[in-house]
Amino acid sequence: MKIFVTGATGYIGGSVAERLIASGHQVVGLVRSAESIPLLKNRGIESVLGNLDDPEIITKAAQETDAVIHAASADHAGAVVALIGALERSGKTLICTTGSGIVADSAAGEYATSAVLTEDSYFEPVPFRRPRVAMNRLVREAAIDKGIRSIVICPSMIYGKGRGLQPDSDQLPKLIALSKQVGAGVFFGKGLNRYSNVHIDDLVDLYLLALEKAPGGSFFYAENGDASFKEIAEMISRSFGLGKTVSLSVEDLVQQHGDAARYGITSNSLVSAVSARRLGWSPKAPSLAEYFESLR
Repeated sequence: MKIFVTGATGYIGGSVAERLIASGHQVVGLVRSAESIPLLKNRGIESVLGNLDDPEIITKAAQETDAVIHAASADHAGAVVALIGALERSGKTLICTTGSGIVADSAAGEYATSAVLTEDSYFEPVPFRRPRVAMNRLVREAAIDKGIRSIVICPSMIYGKGRGLQPDSDQLPKLIALSKQVGAGVFFGKGLNRYSNVHIDDLVDLYLLALEKAPGGSFFYAENGDASFKEIAEMISRSFGLGKTVSLSVEDLVQQHGDAARYGITSNSLVSAVSARRLGWSPKAPSLAEYFESLR
């Protein structure tokens, strides 16, 4: 197939694009800068120059390919609307990416939750994440009322080296960098909050499996374990020889980085990929603990 990938120069999209090429597909990637075009070409990926604010470019690329994987910003409503409009009544596949921050709470590091959510579980999102939840619903409903084989994949905290141009994920590299700066593995508040996690290679497996087999309207969590942020701080400390851990203020974090940081590293986000495993997804990559051991 010929597949249009947004975020092709990013961590998730780049890793998915690499696997698609290796599996014999053609890939067309959306790129914001002309400088990225030869870099993707060297990897066998065609480029379309534009960004998520260019509905005409997105529409044309989507209509000229057999399927679309939207792996750029999970919060850009305009891009999602444009892709749904482009593929309406086509029967083509549209896979959109969200994130398990949609189920985040306001724990502020103070406690661990015992509630583990499956794809069928009801949850009430915090106000900060309601727009993203609404977009996920819009994508899934497009399978019913827009004639699109639309699918949503919801990764938890991702770790591991990216296979494309961007090798680093978001949460963990930032925590590692801050820990090195401070000289100790960092957590916030009591660090008791727990987050599910998944290796990038396992996540990519789920994208390709969904492309091949998932019915329209599907929603899949991607996780293969969980850890508290205090445990993660201890892993960082051991792996980088920092010798200790330290608690930092949640209030200072939010003041400097806003609600995205609050819900990204001081909340609970525990999910179980029941539907993904039912589809046939079987994670095989190293666990988070094993990954950190490999960095020593």
